[in-house]
Amino acid sequence: MASVYCYHRVTTLPLKWRDVADNLQSDWSSRCAAAGGVLYGIWRSQIGRPRDELSVITVWADSESCERDFHTWLDTMSWVVGFETADMSPTLRPTTPEPPVRQGNYAFRWFETPPEHWDEFLDLCDSAWPGIEAAYDDVQVIGLWRIEEAGEDGGEGDIASLMLTRRPDLAMWERTKIPRGEAETEVRRKLSRRYDLCRFTVVHTATLLTANDQQDTHRWT
Repeated sequence: MASVYCYHRVTTLPLKWRDVADNLQSDWSSRCAAAGGVLYGIWRSQIGRPRDELSVITVWADSESCERDFHTWLDTMSWVVGFETADMSPTLRPTTPEPPVRQGNYAFRWFETPPEHWDEFLDLCDSAWPGIEAAYDDVQVIGLWRIEEAGEDGGEGDIASLMLTRRPDLAMWERTKIPRGEAETEVRRKLSRRYDLCRFTVVHTATLLTANDQQDTHRWT
């Protein structure tokens, strides 16, 4: 069973992000399946990352398969300027490699957490997520992955992780930041504690190019 998730930050030539994404969906997804992998999703920048950059997640039986197959394919793409890859292991979620398919506002949040706080960090996620999904309409926590290498700020010894959350739109993003009532206030308390445990965190948002319900045609960046 596929167990290694790979996050890829793919930089394209100016205005070629759509062409690269289309090729990933039409050509490479079948190659990925033939090689035993899963194309988990392709996202384009909404807020916080360059226009000509894609976030791609693939799933493999091992990291060597990712390097052998996906990296080789990217190297053949004349529209690709460069790419970075991070191997990731799922924690509380996802429990299967079934990809997200609904359009929305996807938040990629990166954390750097000291090892002595990691267990509490996970416990807070586990207890807060049901409250988030119950309090806010059509919000889902897609996953939290532990990254198998140094995180974005380079904190030595810290545990790097990526959390992916889907909201229906940017209006719901704002709505979830301002609690109403006791239940939402308790959720925010847990999330605030989680943020206090980490040494570093940053977020960017994106929309799902591999969604099967609707395509995002807005210009965000």
